Amino acid sequence: MLIECVPNFSEGARAEVIDAIVAKVKAAGPARVLDLQSDASHNRSVLTLAGDADSLAAAVLALVDACLGAIALRAHKGEHPRLGAVDVVPFIPLEGATIADCVALAKRVGESIAAKYGIPVFLYEEASSAPHRKGLEDIRRGQFEGLAAKLQDPAWKPDFGPSAPHPSFGAVVVGARMPLIAFNVNLATDDVEIAKKIAKGIRHSTGGFRFVKAMGLIVDINGKKVAQVSMNMTDFTKTPLFRVVETIRNEAARHGVMIAGSEIVGLVPAQALVDAAEHYLQLTGFSSLQILENRLR
Repeated sequence: MLIECVPNFSEGARAEVIDAIVAKVKAAGPARVLDLQSDASHNRSVLTLAGDADSLAAAVLALVDACLGAIALRAHKGEHPRLGAVDVVPFIPLEGATIADCVALAKRVGESIAAKYGIPVFLYEEASSAPHRKGLEDIRRGQFEGLAAKLQDPAWKPDFGPSAPHPSFGAVVVGARMPLIAFNVNLATDDVEIAKKIAKGIRHSTGGFRFVKAMGLIVDINGKKVAQVSMNMTDFTKTPLFRVVETIRNEAARHGVMIAGSEIVGLVPAQALVDAAEHYLQLTGFSSLQILENRLR
């Protein structure tokens, strides 16, 4: 059984702190660290792990333990919304695993975090306990600063742990989902309102693409302020990257702005990039087996 885990933790600027946190995760057992990406403007790091259920459970608990001593949300500032020092922990089935296996693992890990550290835990996506708690954006709404008041509402009682935030850590969201792509498009402007308008037009919750979650924010790239459309693509097979890029390009042009570049955060399924190449190169009859590395494998 091979499962992927992509925890996001709320530190993206202090390299020495990030290195110490990842070292503790690596020391926890055989789960493999496949990738780490940190962003100082978002003040957030995305860690990609792979392993079986037991090794991932140990790695996540080690991550929580490390972040508990290193990150204080009361002093945290960043462009990306966050609820906890370890903000979200999704489990994704890869080989020999099902979404049901990942749901069971999410519940097991969530219960362990609450019992060991006294941290409130919400379950989301396929592990959610109620329809209104399925979406990460709904659970996270209000962020750390609004968490104490939110937890007083019976509709937002945590799935595990106390109905009060941990004073420095906040809360954590744990769940199970299919693969998604974290994809950002940067605009050649520092006008964040343009990015917000574009995000509103393309995200599903406000009438856009079915498998897109998006927000507009301002980020620092090489000392320059840049407006960014930050997205989670939850099913690239039904809403491909190129279709979203072209829509953003057209919407930006209406405001007299060009796309300055894009970025993928973490790992991406190869097929998503093959689909983009087929579209932009106008390939016909192309097979993924024409890719040298695929044929060699």
